[in-house]
Amino acid sequence: MAITGRAVLAAFGATLVVLVAGALGTWLVAAVLVLLAAAILADVVLAPSPRRLRFERSGDTSVRLGETAEVALVVANPARRALRGVIRDAWAPSAGAEPQRRRVRVPGGGRVRVATALTPTRRGDRSAAGVTVRSLGPLGLGARQCTHTVPWAVRTLPPFHSRRHLPGKLSRLRELDGQHTALVRGQGSEFDSLREYVPGDDVRSIDWRATARRDSVVVRTWRPERDRRILIVLDTSRTSAGRVGDVPRLDHAMDAALLLAALAGRAGDRVDLLAFDRRVRAQVRSHGRGSRIPQIVQAMAPLEPELVESDPAGLVSTILGGHSRTRQLVVLLTDLNAAALEEGLLPRLPALTSRHLLMVAAVGDPRVAEMAAERGSTRSVYEAAAAERTLGDRSRITAELRRHGVEVVDAEPDHIAPALADAYIGLKAQGRL
Repeated sequence: MAITGRAVLAAFGATLVVLVAGALGTWLVAAVLVLLAAAILADVVLAPSPRRLRFERSGDTSVRLGETAEVALVVANPARRALRGVIRDAWAPSAGAEPQRRRVRVPGGGRVRVATALTPTRRGDRSAAGVTVRSLGPLGLGARQCTHTVPWAVRTLPPFHSRRHLPGKLSRLRELDGQHTALVRGQGSEFDSLREYVPGDDVRSIDWRATARRDSVVVRTWRPERDRRILIVLDTSRTSAGRVGDVPRLDHAMDAALLLAALAGRAGDRVDLLAFDRRVRAQVRSHGRGSRIPQIVQAMAPLEPELVESDPAGLVSTILGGHSRTRQLVVLLTDLNAAALEEGLLPRLPALTSRHLLMVAAVGDPRVAEMAAERGSTRSVYEAAAAERTLGDRSRITAELRRHGVEVVDAEPDHIAPALADAYIGLKAQGRL
């Protein structure tokens, strides 16, 4: 049972009129309120039962962060009498549901479709909390109310802002594939074709048998191998929760990982995903050729930073034991935290780099560089000193990683995705991948 605003206004108005008249005494006020209460009770009894309603859902089951999805709710009334009232389709606040309430009239034996627009503000799964129906009586003074469970979930996917860089990076890849001009020679490359020798060519590329059959020296041209394996590792430990530009570092890492996965998939490479802190949070393995982007996006969507320290030993063991035994490119998206890397990852690098090519990518905070340049007050000087120390530690750990043969990509949020893609293309161009 529920009392509407109309009943409250009626009670207030009747009481005010009687008190202003004042001639018949307070007993009349009580009589009026009793009559009003009886009218409300009768209104509630005459209101159609909301429990008899039936519901069906349809609509979107996924949406990219920042975009809008639509979920439809069909309300069926099997009773003979029409139901007039208010429906509230409740969702979690982060789902951004609009409108939250709406007036409806469901005719007897009829159906009404109610649409809700969802504009989520966070990644992950957003579930419907319930459908509350308030059925009004003929006078609109009282209502019968009931909440139904009508399950539905919408998964909010990463936005993939770096997609705009994909056409330019693909053009560079086509050049490497020989569709434009670039053909390279290097370790792990594939034979492409023969051409005449020109000054500057590596003499090791000379094809002596082909040269013997011609009047000129002939060299082999090479192109980077296709169908290589790439493992993208997302660090979901506490350092990934740090906000850079009001966005968690993990979200920036996801955006860069998606661009790399899309680029590598177009290049014919097999892309796997691993999300890890102290245990595996998500995993996608490729089977044969074909894009794994849809599966990777779905696996990334519910990931959240975990407030735990990472386990480098467990990570290295998972990479070496559970994934491809052949040599592959391992791209670790983490933070260049000197203390964490020196105590955790660096001692275990030899075991990893002896089997695979390792690349570490990190999102730098532009605010640190701004703080390092500030002067003018005592506080800004202390902040500058702290920022300089942070930058120094970051440079030192970068140099240490590179001494161990690790490729390092360190860029600000707006540049980390294209910088990681460029590093991947560079490895292709050098024949290292």
